[in-house]
Amino acid sequence: MRAAIVKSFGGPEAVEIVEVPVPEPGPGQVRVKVAAAALNPVDAGVRAGAFGDAGPVGLGWDLAGTVDAVGTGVTGPAVGDAVVGLVYGPVKPLGSHAEYVVLDADAVAAAPRSADSAHAATLPLNALAAAQAVDLLALEPGASVLVTGAAGGLGGYAVALARLAGHRVTAMASPADEDLVRSFGADDFLPRSATDDPAASFDGVVDAAVIGAPALAFVRDGGAYTGVIPGAQPGEVRGIRTGAIEVRPDGARLAELVRLADDGRLRLRVAATYPLARVRDAHARLDRGGLRGRLVLVP
Repeated sequence: MRAAIVKSFGGPEAVEIVEVPVPEPGPGQVRVKVAAAALNPVDAGVRAGAFGDAGPVGLGWDLAGTVDAVGTGVTGPAVGDAVVGLVYGPVKPLGSHAEYVVLDADAVAAAPRSADSAHAATLPLNALAAAQAVDLLALEPGASVLVTGAAGGLGGYAVALARLAGHRVTAMASPADEDLVRSFGADDFLPRSATDDPAASFDGVVDAAVIGAPALAFVRDGGAYTGVIPGAQPGEVRGIRTGAIEVRPDGARLAELVRLADDGRLRLRVAATYPLARVRDAHARLDRGGLRGRLVLVP
């Protein structure tokens, strides 16, 4: 089968399509024939060597596809089931940017009924990360929450999920994206230029834009900050709790997110699709930025 990997780190030219054996599922695992797999900023980080300096490394975290084999002890997903799932880990021999992938059975959920494979593939990584980030704030319903980078994949889901958790949500983004982020459920809007002169105080911040320590200026004394890069959160000041998520597979939570997507409460956004053979072109487009939705690879 074909898979996208990097053997030496660098720009889009470092990504290679190679032939590798079709993986076999072990106990508690399923093999999925990939129909679509999203390309995320973390893939660019892996490609550039941000997580280590030893290749080869497989690319891709989330996917939509069909279960085509199951290992021993699997009682949930069955052969023929349409699923979405998260292949965890920045350093792994094979990721979801491949024709087949093996992952733990408890890392998958039934695919959305309301979306095609390309749109479904944009859900697992970003929506799980957003859900876990909102959870980490640990705020009571009715709290005021600021989401930075609200027009992005993770930020857009964070706006919607924080609103569904009962919080009053302010979205920070470019002024050109105000209507977009309000459509996700934001109650209020703050232009990202406001980082130079904070004009509001919030109970918590989900920092999807990775502003870092300057974002703490938006948080009231004793509030909470959640970052999206493991271990990169700023230090605590003024009694503000600071933490960062390391997204983890969670099939049960993913199933809840699928239901929200099917109910129209989470919007699945695709900026463009590329065949797997053009994965370098997709990486080059990702590097140029300005996307409002995910790029998706189709084997």
